[in-house]
Amino acid sequence: MPRPVPPLVQLLSNAEFDIRKEAAWAISNATSGGSPQQIKFLVQQGCIRPLCDLLTVNDVKIVTIALEGLENILKTGEEESMSTGGHNAMATFVAEAEGLNKIEELQQHSNNDIYEKCIGMLEKYFGVDEEEEMGGIAPAQVEGGSQFAFSAPQGLGDGSAPTFDFSG
Repeated sequence: MPRPVPPLVQLLSNAEFDIRKEAAWAISNATSGGSPQQIKFLVQQGCIRPLCDLLTVNDVKIVTIALEGLENILKTGEEESMSTGGHNAMATFVAEAEGLNKIEELQQHSNNDIYEKCIGMLEKYFGVDEEEEMGGIAPAQVEGGSQFAFSAPQGLGDGSAPTFDFSG
């Protein structure tokens, strides 16, 4: 028999938007001031996916609140992984809830605070370096100096590097 979902997580998941906002505030506040055990309890109750779902709404404040809650959860996982020598299980849970993809997409957000928070979270908890995403895109100069080879980062395309002659 599946265990019942706590009312706060139900509200965060299924209520009308204004109530979801209030539930997000409550969860975020709990992750901000709660003990690691309390934060892990919230995670066990299923709060990660609905927080990740809020990352796509068109409300800067709620996206920020959801990011802060997720960051607090990730921080708790990071602290635990450092003490145990294991990996950050919370980062895995966020990724499984499609949170990693949504955080990456938020790098395109028009609000600079959201952009900065996302970059910091990706670098700290998911090992994504801002320069890594752009690495391999710059052209490499081919012998002779008038040709450049362009190639996509490894893992994209067929790996061939077309050469263009710009000598005119």
